[in-house]
Amino acid sequence: MRTFQGVGVTPGRVIGPVRQMPPAVPAPAAGEGLDPGTTPEEAATALRTAAASVQTELKHRGSRASGDAKDVLEATALMAADPMLLKSAVKLINGGASAERAIWEAGDGVATMLLNLGGYMAERSHDVLDVRARIVAALRGVPAPGIPDSTVPFILLAEDLAPADTATLDPDKVLALVTASGGPQSHTAIIARALGLPAVVAAKGVAQLADGTTVYVDGAAGEVTAEPDAAREEKATLWKDRASVLADFDGQGRLADGTAVPLLANVGGAKDALAAAAAGAEGVGLLRTEFCFLGRDTEPSIEEQVSAYRGVFDAFAGKKVVIRTLDAGADKPLPFLTDASEPNPALGVRGYRTDFTSPGVLERQLQAIGAAAADSAADVWVMAPMISTPAEAADFAALCTAAGLKTPGVMVEVPAAALSARHVLKEVSFASIGTNDLTQYTMAADRQLGPLAALNDPWQPAVLALVKATVDGAGAARAAAGGSAVVSAGTSTGGDSATGKPVGVCGEAAADPALAVVLVGLGVSTLSMTARALPAVSAVLRSVTLEQTRELAALALGAASATGARSAVREHLSVLDQLGL
Repeated sequence: MRTFQGVGVTPGRVIGPVRQMPPAVPAPAAGEGLDPGTTPEEAATALRTAAASVQTELKHRGSRASGDAKDVLEATALMAADPMLLKSAVKLINGGASAERAIWEAGDGVATMLLNLGGYMAERSHDVLDVRARIVAALRGVPAPGIPDSTVPFILLAEDLAPADTATLDPDKVLALVTASGGPQSHTAIIARALGLPAVVAAKGVAQLADGTTVYVDGAAGEVTAEPDAAREEKATLWKDRASVLADFDGQGRLADGTAVPLLANVGGAKDALAAAAAGAEGVGLLRTEFCFLGRDTEPSIEEQVSAYRGVFDAFAGKKVVIRTLDAGADKPLPFLTDASEPNPALGVRGYRTDFTSPGVLERQLQAIGAAAADSAADVWVMAPMISTPAEAADFAALCTAAGLKTPGVMVEVPAAALSARHVLKEVSFASIGTNDLTQYTMAADRQLGPLAALNDPWQPAVLALVKATVDGAGAARAAAGGSAVVSAGTSTGGDSATGKPVGVCGEAAADPALAVVLVGLGVSTLSMTARALPAVSAVLRSVTLEQTRELAALALGAASATGARSAVREHLSVLDQLGL
C-alpha cells in the first residue's frame, strides 16, 4: 500500500483500476523542413485547414456540452484560430519549416509569452499547447489526444488534463480524476465539480502508477492510495451507500433549528438552468453570461441576448435569478472587447472594467437583461464582476436603473471591495462573493498553479476574514440606510433581513459542505454552487444549528492556517464521515 497526498477538489471515495492518459503527440523533429515538392503556400494552406478542422471539432463538442464544459471548449476553440499563433507558424513555414514543425515552434513561443505574463494568461498556455498537439495530429491524419477508451469504469490519471479533454469526460466511465499537477481552480477541478466526480490534483508521484493498478481516491482529503486496505474499501462502500441519505433532499436549504439558508445554482445557460431546477435549486445565484459572447468575433445583438437570458428566467419563474454581467478579459478574452497584449490580464481590464475602454457593451447588455426580465416571472437581480470602489458600484447601479433593473449588486472578488463593503453596499442592493478570485487576489497566488495550491485555498483564515468583513460591511450599510444591523434570533442567517443587505457566495467554496457551514456562520445568507453539490451541502447544513455554525466559524477564523481551519471544523462535523464527505 502506497499513499500519495494531493489537494482534494471534489468529495467522494472510490476504488477502481487506473488508466493513464495516452502519450502526448510527439514533437516534430527539430529542423524538419518542407517535403520536396511542397511549396510554402501549400503548407500554409494545409496548416490553416488543420486549424479550422480542430476549431470545428472543439465547437462541435461545445455545442453538446453545457455550463463550465461549454465555456472551456468554446474558449479552447478560439485558441485554435488565434491569429498570433497562425501568423507565427506561417512565418516559420516561409522560412522553410514543415507545417508540423512550424505550428509546434509557434505554439512554444505563444505559450512562453503567456507564461511570462502570469495570472490567468499563464493558464491559457495549456490551451495553446493542447491546440498545437491537435493541429499536428490533424496534419498527420492521426487521432487527437484524448481520454482512453475502456470497457470498465476506471480512475483517470494524468500529469494534467487539457481543457477539451476534461470537458468531455463521461462520468459513467470515469470514476475519479487524479492529476500530478494543476491547482484547485484549474479547468480539471472546475469540470470535475460540475460532473460530480471525485478529484484530486497536485498529487506528486502518481504518474508512477501502472495501468490497471487498483487505487483508492478520497476527493475530500486529497488522498490517493495504491492497493488500498480493508479500511479504505469500507470507506468506499460507505460512499456508495450515501446516495439513499442524500436522496432525501427536498429542495429547501435550512439548518437543524429551521433557519432558512437558500441553496442556489451556478448555471451557464438555459440547459443548465433546467437541470438545476430539476435538482431542486431554489433559484440561480450565478448566471454566467459569457455563453452569449464566447466563440464570436462580434458582440451579440440585444435581441440575441434577450432570447438567451429568457430561457434561464423561464426555468425559475417566481424565483430569484442573479445574473452576472459579462466577465470578459483574463482567461476569457474576446476579440471585440479585450486587449490580448496586456502585461498582466488578471489585474487588467476585465469584468466591469471593460466599460472603461469599450463603453456601450455593458449598457446594451443591461438593456437586454432588462427586456428579458420585463417579460419574465423570475425575480431578476444583476451584478457586476470586478468592482473595487464605491464609485464603480454607484455607476453600475445607475446603469441598471436606466435599464429598468431594480436590484443591482456587485461581485466581491477584490480585497478592496471587501474591506470597503460598508461604502460599496450603500450604492447597491446586494453582494455576492466570488471566492475563487477573492482567494487568488488575497493570497497573491495564481489559482491555476499546482505549486501554489496550498495558498490558493478558500479555507485560508485571511480569506474567511474578508468574507466576514463583507458581511459586517453589509450590516453597517443597512444600518446607515435606516435598517437594523441586529440579528433576529432563529429566523435568518444574516442576509436578507437579519444583519443587513444580502451577501451570498457563488464561488466554488459554497460547494464544500464543511465550508458551507462556516460561511453561514459568518453571516452569508445564500449559497450558490454546481447543482450536483446541492444534496450534500443541504444534508450537512441540516445537522447544525445557527449557533453551532457561528461557533465553527469562530474556530476557522481563529486558526493559523487553511489546514488548521479545515481540520478544526471537520472534527466537529461527524455527519461528514457518516455521509462519506
